Amino acid sequence: YTIKPLKTVICSDSSSALLSLNKYNQSDSRMHILLEIFHTLFRIINMAPIHTYILGAASQETAKNFPNSDGSELAENITYLGRRGVFTGASGLQLAYVSGREALQEPAPAHCFTSKDLSALVTSLSSSSKFRGVDILLTSQWPRGVWHYGNNPELNTKSCGSGSIASLAEKLKPRYHFAALEGVHYERLPYRNHVVLQENAQHVSRFIALAAVNNPAKKKYLYAFNIVPMKNMDPTELVKQPQDATENPYRRSVKDKTETKKAAFSTADEEEPASQFFFDLSSKEGGDSRGRKRPWDGDGRGRGGDGRHHGQPNQPRLSVVQCYLALAKGPLTPRHVLILPIGHYQSVVELSSEVVEEMEKYKTALKNFYKSKGERCVVFERNYKSQHLQLQVVPVPLNRCTTEDIKEAFMVQAQEQNMELMEIPQHTDLKQIAPPGTPYFYVELDSGEKLYYRIQKNFPLQFGREVLASEVLLNIPTRADWKECKQSREEEEDGCKRLRDDFQPYDFAWED
Repeated sequence: YTIKPLKTVICSDSSSALLSLNKYNQSDSRMHILLEIFHTLFRIINMAPIHTYILGAASQETAKNFPNSDGSELAENITYLGRRGVFTGASGLQLAYVSGREALQEPAPAHCFTSKDLSALVTSLSSSSKFRGVDILLTSQWPRGVWHYGNNPELNTKSCGSGSIASLAEKLKPRYHFAALEGVHYERLPYRNHVVLQENAQHVSRFIALAAVNNPAKKKYLYAFNIVPMKNMDPTELVKQPQDATENPYRRSVKDKTETKKAAFSTADEEEPASQFFFDLSSKEGGDSRGRKRPWDGDGRGRGGDGRHHGQPNQPRLSVVQCYLALAKGPLTPRHVLILPIGHYQSVVELSSEVVEEMEKYKTALKNFYKSKGERCVVFERNYKSQHLQLQVVPVPLNRCTTEDIKEAFMVQAQEQNMELMEIPQHTDLKQIAPPGTPYFYVELDSGEKLYYRIQKNFPLQFGREVLASEVLLNIPTRADWKECKQSREEEEDGCKRLRDDFQPYDFAWED
């Protein structure tokens, strides 16, 4: 028995939607349902060719077109869903919806929803122990911050969206979330509803915003797709992760949340922010003496592990767009740095070719820099119990040990912990042996030799630092754990300034 997917069409505003729908429907008589979202409702008097479900008013002017907030039939085949609720079709397709804008005053105007509306909606769904999410979420407003960790929409995001809708989306975990109030077409990269390697895999969510119907720029205002209701899907199929899936944009740090307007409908657990001190690697104006943060409409967090990095708010934008350097927090040595991508990536194997190219430039620049200091370069990455790529770069004095000594130290300590650290060919692309999502530990030596371990379980999070800090290499075993290497803010700022100034002659960005 094969479950046939439902043919579904999403449309933005209604002023010419039905004319467009008539044309669309002629080519596919099997159309199951039309879900129509809009921000300017015109009075509809004609019969729709198929079952049509619409959201309510998003302005005071159009509120008069709706008899009540509970929903009703406006015309044959045209059903107004109501202010908020859940619609479940005969097929089992579950649709949650919220009409209008977030209320900024009490009592709420007819075209607005309140935090009580959202709480009631969440409670009605999540009270079941079997709740995994909804198939589709329809809202008039965009969720605030949906663009974080993903591709940016073509609009000013400063005042865009509702924090309460973002919280709602985080709690309801829709497979598809549609909105159209901004009148801009935007298809965000799919995002995860779980933390990789820390939580059980869940389905991904997709946010799609649609432009106005028949807009002059001919931006997309219809979205047609097939969907099998979640309740009818094999669990393994449901949780399959596309390669371009990103982190959840709504799971953000305390710092970011306090910088934005407090949502009336609060989110779940907040994450501890990791502040960072960045190099200003491209400003040619001299600037001040501090490490500069590169803003990218995100938070640049580093969570846990063996090398957090520092930051400083309210600093100017830099010109290098793919990667940047950051001073490691609790560094093994004063010149221990991280290479970090501007965009959000889980690991090196997920990087685009452009980011890889720039990351390689930084590796080369750092090798030359360390060589001038009488040091060799060791690079390592741990893609395990971490959300964001941090490429650790640690210099080791030439007079302390040889490259072969470093390689042997990694091999011996891995063997002592029953881990099979393998040497892989120098020109092997890591993507060939570690598909996206694979937990691994990776080392690259200054000779170009590469060591790789496919992590099974119970991997020691400080392994890279422990090896380098051991007596046979740097001989600083007390610095193996970054948490034991605390510095004052003044020490961190001073270290970043000295390192930035020292590295400047090797910074390829100055050549542009």
